[in-house]
Amino acid sequence: MFIDGVFAGGGVKGFAFIGALEELEKRNYRFKRVAGTSAGALVASLIMAGYTSEELRDLMEELDPQTLLDPTPWTQHFPMLLKWLGVYWGLGLYKGNRLEEWLGEKLAAKGIRTFNDLPKKSLRIVASDLTRGQLLVIPDDLHVYGIIPETFPIARAVRMSCSLPYFFQPVKLFDKNGETAIIVDGGILSNFPMWLFRREERVKRPLLGFQLNPEPNDTRNTIDNALELYSSVFETMQKGHDARYVEKHKQENVVFIPVNRIKTTSFSLTKDDRKRLAQLGRDATQNYLKNWTG
Repeated sequence: MFIDGVFAGGGVKGFAFIGALEELEKRNYRFKRVAGTSAGALVASLIMAGYTSEELRDLMEELDPQTLLDPTPWTQHFPMLLKWLGVYWGLGLYKGNRLEEWLGEKLAAKGIRTFNDLPKKSLRIVASDLTRGQLLVIPDDLHVYGIIPETFPIARAVRMSCSLPYFFQPVKLFDKNGETAIIVDGGILSNFPMWLFRREERVKRPLLGFQLNPEPNDTRNTIDNALELYSSVFETMQKGHDARYVEKHKQENVVFIPVNRIKTTSFSLTKDDRKRLAQLGRDATQNYLKNWTG
């Protein structure tokens, strides 16, 4: 059975999606269209490239997440305090090049490089344009910059969506007039873009979303210092818009995976940690599908 899927952002928490996909495949669910933000965009792109949950599990088991962190020149030779001061010039602790290169290689292994290699509108990726102060849906909105959407590299789009402010450097997108737009993590404006497919009511296919948090009213932030304040501000930005949308639609068709105790940027996860995340996704999806009618 074909369905549409939406995958939320959440950094390394995205390992939980692998377990969720395993449960879907057991029940012969396949994706016709997918959308995602940040880690959700990465997983969505690999799904549309044709990777199965087993192949994704193998990819993630062989991957050391820390190898995707390429320090910027301002930060790689200094103690942690000076590294954060260096963010002032480098705009991020890490470049993001290795993430884009790794994903580009994995997509190319399946013969996928640009959006032209996929069925039209089968993959949507959400990012944030700080220059214009607006949401960016890739590839749909690329024509605004004078870019031919179909020729845009998928790995570059995912990197844009994953560019967590101050952690990864933002991506510079040049428009037809040569002006620069600064693009960062889509989670700033929409971390769980269920609305992307909801607005296309003519499509009768079932829609299922995967959120990397408990249900909206189940969490509280502890704020005792400046770093926790920043973390809470960003988390609120991520959740605010989408939580209102999910609540409006009575949380229909959403699998909530309870991984809130794991930090988005915990790239030092062990293999056991990743297995536990996958199990959380597997359990949450299994429980949800018992009563899901599509």
